[in-house]
Amino acid sequence: MKTIQKTAVALAVSGLFATAAFAQTAPAPEAPEASPITANVTVVSDYRYRGISQSNMKPAIQGGFDYAHESGFYIGNWNSSISWVGDLNPGVSAPIEMDFYGGFKKELIAPGFASDIGVLQYAFPTSGNLTTVNPNTTELYAAQNFTFGPVTGFLKFSYAVTNTFGNANSTGSYYPDLTVNYDTGIWGLALNAHVGYQYIAGTPTGSTTSNSSLYSYTDWKLGVTKDFGGGLSAAVSYIDTNAKTVGSSYAYVSPQGKNLGGSTGIVSLTKTF
Repeated sequence: MKTIQKTAVALAVSGLFATAAFAQTAPAPEAPEASPITANVTVVSDYRYRGISQSNMKPAIQGGFDYAHESGFYIGNWNSSISWVGDLNPGVSAPIEMDFYGGFKKELIAPGFASDIGVLQYAFPTSGNLTTVNPNTTELYAAQNFTFGPVTGFLKFSYAVTNTFGNANSTGSYYPDLTVNYDTGIWGLALNAHVGYQYIAGTPTGSTTSNSSLYSYTDWKLGVTKDFGGGLSAAVSYIDTNAKTVGSSYAYVSPQGKNLGGSTGIVSLTKTF
């Protein structure tokens, strides 16, 4: 609101000077100040996180905000509707994922090459008695962003300092991933590609089968994003994993017996403020 008011005043004053001087050129209006706070809301046909459906292959609504200080420090919150915690714990209500994060991001190497370190807390508020390990998870991460003309992206490494998404004795799990985007320069279209490897550490108490042999997998994505301007964008992508089968079922299985890590097409619409 403060930025809008300052811009309106500058435009009004410019108009008065132009009228008084007749042919004199009016001074340019003051440019709007960039806000340190941004927000976003998304509607997606299936919430896939690291290739695994979090919403039982149903649509989800998502949104959050970020505050970035000019020094490089930032904090943020992001939320999404989910179903997987309740699906694994009948009688438990856990309809939302809430992520809280903070870190430092700065172009330390060169312009267009921002380094990023931080901590991320995944919280899954529940009501009822969990029959599985608490799904709340804390990860540390480090990322290196890069820009080469129309090509942008980042290489990131995330490391869990707690149990990972309800897997017992899984502290030390990690996820390296690479994301690359190519701005085609045509109709606001950008091509997107991603690959990552989710390693689940540890062995459950009393088990001879490691988490890694059951639940570790590679995921990948290919897609295209359309920028409509004004903070509105849409994306279409193909997502797949090599998540394992366990007997006649799957490592990541829905209540209906479907593979939550199976290949799929995703459509999303995002508005950034």
